[in-house]
Amino acid sequence: MNRLSHRARLVTTVTALGTALGAFASMGTATAATAQLNGEWAPFTRCPVDAPAMLAADGLAQTPQCVVSTAPSGSIKLGNTTVVTGRTDLQMGIVQNSDGTSSVAAPADGAIIADSATVPGGLLGLMCPSNIPGVTAICEQLTNSTLNKITATVESVGAPRDFDQTAGIVTGKPIVTLPVRIHLENPFLGSNCYIGTKSSPIVLKPQNVTNPEFGLSFFNGDGTVADGGEMSRVALTGAAQNDSSFAVPGASGCGLNVGLINAAVNLKTGLPSAAGNNSLTLNNAQTYLAGLTAPGTAAPDAGQILSRNWKSAVK
Repeated sequence: MNRLSHRARLVTTVTALGTALGAFASMGTATAATAQLNGEWAPFTRCPVDAPAMLAADGLAQTPQCVVSTAPSGSIKLGNTTVVTGRTDLQMGIVQNSDGTSSVAAPADGAIIADSATVPGGLLGLMCPSNIPGVTAICEQLTNSTLNKITATVESVGAPRDFDQTAGIVTGKPIVTLPVRIHLENPFLGSNCYIGTKSSPIVLKPQNVTNPEFGLSFFNGDGTVADGGEMSRVALTGAAQNDSSFAVPGASGCGLNVGLINAAVNLKTGLPSAAGNNSLTLNNAQTYLAGLTAPGTAAPDAGQILSRNWKSAVK
């Protein structure tokens, strides 16, 4: 494959990923730690370059690539509650197959790392007032701001699926299916309070709302920018994304008296909530994809060369 044709393939692939992958993704296997990297490799701090599927990619039948997508802010509405979200950081490996399909590899610590968000009104807003005696007793103790504060953190709970490469070229078409759960944390809620579970997750299907700006650069294996470099990086920046198609299950595992606390949270929050009553919005997403410029010339060792180059850029 010549450089020009692979450049077109890179553009198509990243556009297909779109900024929608800045939302949420899955747990997986590969590099476990966050690294600091030089030059054009800098955004790819958790690329799973040593995942078996990535290492096995030969550059002909399978092409390995690193993807990172971040968004500095956004919001998620679940039932009656809207939470302003902080930064999200998705990192994953994509193996593009010659038949047009693809597979995903994710870091060992999960593909998505998201800042915790504060739930408006805290526990008072989430389940008080209540006509449930045990919950009323808790509500009466919530004069301390530490006890009242609730943080919500999005977590991955399964592998992405239904990836549609062409969907990223247009707006309004789901690009990928992403199962997640939301961890609610507060002293009264305990450590196992979730909206969504591994067996019954929140299933997001993000789609492009606006088109991103496009950029392309070439660099050497160690991240140094170089015309004619063996590596290529595509940038898609400044886009917005949304999903309002997902349903939200009820809360579970909340508090010592699980049944009572779950019921109070669900009643006040309006959970479970059917599809159409919930939404996800991410602002100013930034997506980058890096891969070998001409992977066919690296066959059959493209995956191993990608891994070696990534490691050479680690500071």
